[in-house]
Amino acid sequence: MKKRALLQGQDLSTQIAEAIRDAIVAGDLLIDARLPSEAELADHFGVSRPTVREALKRLAAQNLIRTQRGATGGAFVNRLSFEDAYDQQITTSTLLLSMNAVDFDTACEARYALESACADLAATRRTPDHLATMRAEIHRQSQPGLTDEAFCASDVAFHRALVDGAGNPVLSYQLAGAIEAMQPLMNMITFTARSRAAIIALHQHIADSIEAHHGEAAEQGLAELCSYTQTLAKQVLASRAQRAKN
Repeated sequence: MKKRALLQGQDLSTQIAEAIRDAIVAGDLLIDARLPSEAELADHFGVSRPTVREALKRLAAQNLIRTQRGATGGAFVNRLSFEDAYDQQITTSTLLLSMNAVDFDTACEARYALESACADLAATRRTPDHLATMRAEIHRQSQPGLTDEAFCASDVAFHRALVDGAGNPVLSYQLAGAIEAMQPLMNMITFTARSRAAIIALHQHIADSIEAHHGEAAEQGLAELCSYTQTLAKQVLASRAQRAKN
């Protein structure tokens, strides 16, 4: 691992964590490789062992390393899967949306444009499990007495199954934020005005198209869902504005 001078006045443990992370990304530290001991890292960076320990905790929290006890223990470079990184992607997307006050149309446009890119692949590559999940969520959505919260969760699960059906882990990772951050945001605004029957009918159309290997028809269903969602949002926001005036 290359020597890196630490900047004084900035958090040392953060700088050390970044240096080790960069070494992992660059391939200087390979998967399953054992990191130097805390004492060796402390000497390497010229800091105390507690500072190194804090840096290792940061890396473990990011799933970049794992620790093992015992004589053959220590800290080892982890194999980070796309699934392991989903939560970070969702959290980052949620923060970006909330901090930058992204308007509804922008979020809706992005979310459906990204998912539509998966429709044709899903129509070709979907497995029976992906179809079963989509069908199960449609059935769940049609149950009487289902709460708005549960309906929204099912809505997210349906679309995640479609995206995962594309069989591309990079797309699934990139869309984790779009589906699980943007979709709840849109649901929060439109759930009071939307027709569950209309949503279910569009979901049914999309699932039928995916099952029949008709990617273009699935894309059309998503386009109709996007248009319906945007129309609902306009109605809800206009109604709120009118109430605020009165």
